[in-house]
Amino acid sequence: MSEAGLTTLISRIDFAWITTMHILYPPLTIGLSIILFLSEWRWNRTDDEKWYRLCRFFERLFIINFGAAVATGVTMEMAFGILFGRFSQAAGPLVGQLLGYETISAFMYEAGFLGLMVFGWGKINKRMHLFATFNVALASTISAWWILDANSWMQTPTGVVLKNGVFEVENWLAALLNPDSFVAFWHIEVASVELALCFVAAVSAWFLLKQRHVELFLKPLKIAVFSLLLIAPLQIFIGDSSGQLTAKHQPAALAAMEGHYRTRLPNGEPNTSWNVVAWPDADGHGNAWSIKIPHALSLLENHTWNSAVPGLDTIPAADRPPVVIPFYAFRAMSAVGTAVFLLALWGAWLAFRGRLSVAKVCANRWFLRAALLGVALPYLGIWTGWWTREVGRQPWVVYGLMRTADGVSHMSLTLAVSWLVGFMAFELMASGATFYFMTKVVRLGPDLDSPVVTDGPAHEARRLPRFAAMPDRPTPGGMAAFTQNHE
Repeated sequence: MSEAGLTTLISRIDFAWITTMHILYPPLTIGLSIILFLSEWRWNRTDDEKWYRLCRFFERLFIINFGAAVATGVTMEMAFGILFGRFSQAAGPLVGQLLGYETISAFMYEAGFLGLMVFGWGKINKRMHLFATFNVALASTISAWWILDANSWMQTPTGVVLKNGVFEVENWLAALLNPDSFVAFWHIEVASVELALCFVAAVSAWFLLKQRHVELFLKPLKIAVFSLLLIAPLQIFIGDSSGQLTAKHQPAALAAMEGHYRTRLPNGEPNTSWNVVAWPDADGHGNAWSIKIPHALSLLENHTWNSAVPGLDTIPAADRPPVVIPFYAFRAMSAVGTAVFLLALWGAWLAFRGRLSVAKVCANRWFLRAALLGVALPYLGIWTGWWTREVGRQPWVVYGLMRTADGVSHMSLTLAVSWLVGFMAFELMASGATFYFMTKVVRLGPDLDSPVVTDGPAHEARRLPRFAAMPDRPTPGGMAAFTQNHE
């Protein structure tokens, strides 16, 4: 490989690392902000102190995650110009505008209301504070739209023409509402809610395993379980819609995701088999081995029994994406979606049997352990979904219009390696700090001693005596009395 080719490869690895680490944070910001708003809304409606305590506790975790998202997000936008300068110059008339709108949404709109949400307790009335929390959630969603819209345009570019090395926008509406935009946005939005629900369930499960604040954290665990029963199938349905879209606009990416090399069999019949697992052969023209299900690919992609699905043999060799990463990343993503749904079914089954009560929930240690470890599932799903999407688009940075090799910056191999080392070190420090502070907040637990704020400084703060007097955990030998009083 030439020095230029090696520099391109390192730049791609560098940007892949940056986006992989950054995407850990925004989805939780989006999903958790929605949960915070709903929790605070319940507190406003019911005046139940438990909702207030939960909201204040998870808000602290939200703030840590939000800070990490901002820090790594700024790094990612820097990397556009540093690593992909030629792409940034060419796509600036469109992508630059969209990133600018995202900056307005996140750093002006969202950050302004975030200040009210974090520091407004007891200083503004309850409804105004709820309005601030709502706007934080709304701004997070709007910010996600602009980012996903820019990426969707790179997947299905419309409304532009490439002139003299620059993408000139001829139709803004067509560019903004490109074919991939809505499906991609809802795919990540629902994934964000799914991640936040698993995050809340995992934190709650940790407290229940430790038998700390049992009554307080049983409520969010049960709500997360039953919410996931709806969210997980919805995400699977949206994922299927995304697959249909990929089949229509990026047949090469779909063929790579399915390890589908030959459109037809040697006898001329359509190759309808779906590869459960497979591995490409040495020359990259087929699979060295595979385990397949006949007709399943046709059913999945065309919803018919025996129709042809374009394989990689219909794509010029120079335009084919890698196969192994999108093939196995796609299957990992699908497995994650199924596992989350099964975990929710397990929790719902326990709830219907009456085993998720205050008296019995701590005895279900295997389920609680699964819920705790299950927080890794949506993170893995988001990672593998992103890898499938980005690697499947190769060798294009703007699909069908600009190759990745033509979008990287002109830099020496030494400089490319230096940026890779620097960005890797920063992202690892950011992740380490985020994990440290989050686990510290969880270990400390919720604040049950400070007074509950009401409607601002003109009103005296109060604390509900019944909940404040609740024990941290059932005392030995006192489970029956604890259950009688608090169940």
